[in-house]
Amino acid sequence: MKAAADHTRDIVGIALEHKPGASSVVVWDGESELSRGLTEAYRISLPEAEFIEFDEAKRETILGVFERLSPGDLVVMVQSTSFRLDAFRIRIELFNRSLKVIEHPHLARMCGEEALTYIDALAYDPNYFRGVGHALKARLDGAQVGVVESAGERLTFPAGFEPAKMNIGDYSGMKNTGGQFPIGEVFTESKELEAVHGALVISFFGDTSFNLNRPPHPITLVIEEGRVTGTRNSTDEFDEVLANIRRDDGEVWLRELGLGLNRAFTNERTVLDIGSFERMCGVHVSLGSKHAMYNKPQIRKKTAKHHVDVFAVTDRVLLDDGVIYEGGSWVV
Repeated sequence: MKAAADHTRDIVGIALEHKPGASSVVVWDGESELSRGLTEAYRISLPEAEFIEFDEAKRETILGVFERLSPGDLVVMVQSTSFRLDAFRIRIELFNRSLKVIEHPHLARMCGEEALTYIDALAYDPNYFRGVGHALKARLDGAQVGVVESAGERLTFPAGFEPAKMNIGDYSGMKNTGGQFPIGEVFTESKELEAVHGALVISFFGDTSFNLNRPPHPITLVIEEGRVTGTRNSTDEFDEVLANIRRDDGEVWLRELGLGLNRAFTNERTVLDIGSFERMCGVHVSLGSKHAMYNKPQIRKKTAKHHVDVFAVTDRVLLDDGVIYEGGSWVV
């Protein structure tokens, strides 16, 4: 409990810069071990907050509390699944009101050791996240060529990258303050999707239930002109993922290049929730047409349906022949 309270205190005070005197609300449920534990941690780190049990409160009551908040106030959502208030899109509406938001969704997916790993992943070291995050963005934004070396294979990005986005707990200059936790990621995509080529070996992927799937052996993706054109050593579950993408999107584009920074998540320390595990220290890419942060002429946003994260067996990452990842760590 002490670790969880310390981590949430740092998130509130350092990452979100929540000031004494500003109002705060924690909306929570008691449907999972992790949600109950995390709520108790926030009772310690946010003793002045108003706590609302989601399942016991009326919709109008919760909305009324939100209405009373002022810009810069804080809302924390501790969710075993994901809260719904009919057509009210909670996080978007809170951001529209200039409120700070900390969101912990899908906590019921993580029990036992996974819950402890999740708590560890909430630790916020601003020197590490901000230092490495800004350095990676600077390197990506200036790079002409990128290469991911993966179990003897090479995936090449020869056309440079879109301006990188950061999820590092530094919200200076951003429209919104906060988001989903744990954090720790810098992401981009190729300026020219069809320039990406080579092969990538993956050790995990997001399955059709949005859970982390560890196949019994690594799977190799063959990428030509920015699309997955074949696999080696695939599994039935991964073949189903690819079939669903092809059914809805027509073909399997490789879009996001994600550089995860969170050192609590490793090949050995995993969690079932893919939205949390995608912060794992290493490289992941997305399969499917959907990547809302960037526009591409060959992709229609309205019809793009799939964004499936897959995680590379990452040996090294190079930008313009300079190594930025090696030995399981970022070296920038």
